[in-house]
Amino acid sequence: MSTPKTSEPALPPSKKRIFIGLLGLTFALIMLLILIGGWVATIGLNHLHPILTLIAQTIAVLTCIFLSGIISALIFSILLEKDLPFTQRIRGLGIKLFLPLMEILGPRLGISKERVRNSFIEINNRLLISGNRHKNKSEHLLLLLPHCLQNADCQRRITTNIDNCQQCGKCDIDALVKLAQTYKVRIAVATGGTLARKIVRDHKPRLIVAVACERDLTSGIHDTFPLPVYGILNQRPEGPCWNTRVDVAEVEKALQIFLKRV
Repeated sequence: MSTPKTSEPALPPSKKRIFIGLLGLTFALIMLLILIGGWVATIGLNHLHPILTLIAQTIAVLTCIFLSGIISALIFSILLEKDLPFTQRIRGLGIKLFLPLMEILGPRLGISKERVRNSFIEINNRLLISGNRHKNKSEHLLLLLPHCLQNADCQRRITTNIDNCQQCGKCDIDALVKLAQTYKVRIAVATGGTLARKIVRDHKPRLIVAVACERDLTSGIHDTFPLPVYGILNQRPEGPCWNTRVDVAEVEKALQIFLKRV
């Protein structure tokens, strides 16, 4: 295999702007709801006991301060493109809470879900690379592929066992199998989210390099957190879920980075 370039180009400002802008707006809406909820609660609780009003106000203020700290840390980490020690633990809140809300808010502002997810995947990848301080063992890494990479006319069933691939070269599965053999990493093909989750449970990897579309990668990163997932978008020259392709050099580059071969 040829050695791909290892330098990472700067993240396009547009992707940062999309994610940070939606993150900030989502945060502002959540803060507004908390403050309104706190105000409504104080009206009702004040009739019961003044101390209950004080408790409700204190909880609302502390929640706002806590979430403000989390959002500030995430934005700071994104701007620097560094997975700082204190953001590693709180990144899950951004993935579990804010991302689903951003996917709802984005289209209402003229930003498609695909663009929101694309920016999230790119930022997630950069943070994983910056936080990759230790060499990963090849047996701890799983290369997870979508079934749509297989040539649609192929009759070989590779979802149960990818070794069934005849490596005829008609699709990218051939090159990816050889790549996995070269770097001695595990490789599997999934037909959807349910099978993908089963594969992850069976293999118990510590890191996943996954190829899929924006929707499947985003849901995969969301569902498997805190297990790190590095996402690589597939190419769809014939439309979604049909004879898709992937940049094999990009996959190899990811393996080299996480296995410290560069």
